[in-house]
Amino acid sequence: MGVKVAKFGGTSAADAIQIEKIKNIVMSDPERRYVVVSAPGKRFAGDNKITDLLYLCKAQIDHNAPYDQVFQVVHDRFAAMALSLGVNIDMAEKFEEIKTALRDNPSADYIASRGEYLNAIIIAAYLGYSFIDTAGLVLFDKKGKFLHDETQLALQAELSKHERAVLPGFYGTYPDGRIKTFSRGGSDITGAIVASAAEADMYENWTDVSGFLMADPRIVKNPRAISRLSYMELRELSYMGASVLHENAVYPARQANIPINIRNTNDPDAPGTIITAEEDERDESFGIITGIAGSKDFSVLAVYKNMMSTEIGFIRRLLSVFEDYNIPVEHIPSGVDTVSIVVAKEYLEDKITDIIEDFERKAQPDSIEVFEDMALIATVGRGMASRPGVSAKLFTALSESGINIRMIDQGSSEMNIIIGVENKDFESAVRAIYNAFVN
Repeated sequence: MGVKVAKFGGTSAADAIQIEKIKNIVMSDPERRYVVVSAPGKRFAGDNKITDLLYLCKAQIDHNAPYDQVFQVVHDRFAAMALSLGVNIDMAEKFEEIKTALRDNPSADYIASRGEYLNAIIIAAYLGYSFIDTAGLVLFDKKGKFLHDETQLALQAELSKHERAVLPGFYGTYPDGRIKTFSRGGSDITGAIVASAAEADMYENWTDVSGFLMADPRIVKNPRAISRLSYMELRELSYMGASVLHENAVYPARQANIPINIRNTNDPDAPGTIITAEEDERDESFGIITGIAGSKDFSVLAVYKNMMSTEIGFIRRLLSVFEDYNIPVEHIPSGVDTVSIVVAKEYLEDKITDIIEDFERKAQPDSIEVFEDMALIATVGRGMASRPGVSAKLFTALSESGINIRMIDQGSSEMNIIIGVENKDFESAVRAIYNAFVN
């Protein structure tokens, strides 16, 4: 029998109704032996995520304000879930442990992690699976760096003792036993780590969407679903704003070459999106491109200097300015005598005047222009490299839609073409590209 690790996100585990869906999914396939869960998310618009409520408790503690009312909301929600599911767990005992810890003003990581901890205990009891706490198994060094090899050994040893188990996502421990949480996509990371340790045949990531779509459905009406995706394409799309699953969150599964299946808890019959190694071949009927993603609010600093290409170290000196201000650079398209540096607008704020002055002092450019309110759009796909006319098709579509392209940047892998347009043209540009290649 094979092994599948199934991770369920916050919306998938938000209440008793959703947890019943989890049970139906898990029990429908005996290969789903290990389950990783997030803390309960929002049940409806205007609701609160459990993790946000727990962070609010911490804020109240830090300001010497009463936190009992907020903590009671958390208590009541978990108690109602346990009662509705009919699980025989002493929730009062679990909450008394947490309340005792709160009196000692523990770290924000400890408080935030209790949502996953409690949810995993309830779901394990409901499924009839073992509960495995990731504290002491998912390991970090004293500086908070994740210890991959040590974690693999610890998890493998523990998983071997349990035929089936539920584990909380999002957290592990420092060497001294204190709780340490992951940052972005914490439960996704835990799921991938468990899949790697279990040597799983498949890592299923269950969420509230049926996999990746070729474009943002808020921009393109009923975009086509992406049935298969390579890790490299995932990286390109997630970097440019596709938010179903962040590439960094699946690195442990990618490293172990474990396929990932993005599935919808509310539509379990939908096949979702399979993410595999780059070598997998795509069905030619799928099309030239894989997907389109992008985001707004970038600034472009266009620098011109005559004979720039012959001046050694010119671009390095420009980039050193951003390093001095601890500002990440998104893209650096260049010409013979020009270079454009693309930066997220949020990082510049009131620094732009100082940055230009430093440019002039360090590199003595002939001119500098700043273009604000720019959007970047990436058209991604492995099929693009072997098909002539892709760029022409893309640029023709934008031209016919009356959209002015302010910047072009094509990666050396020929897997993507990134264009810069004004913010106001962003949605129209995405629709134009999609319609050119799909419709």
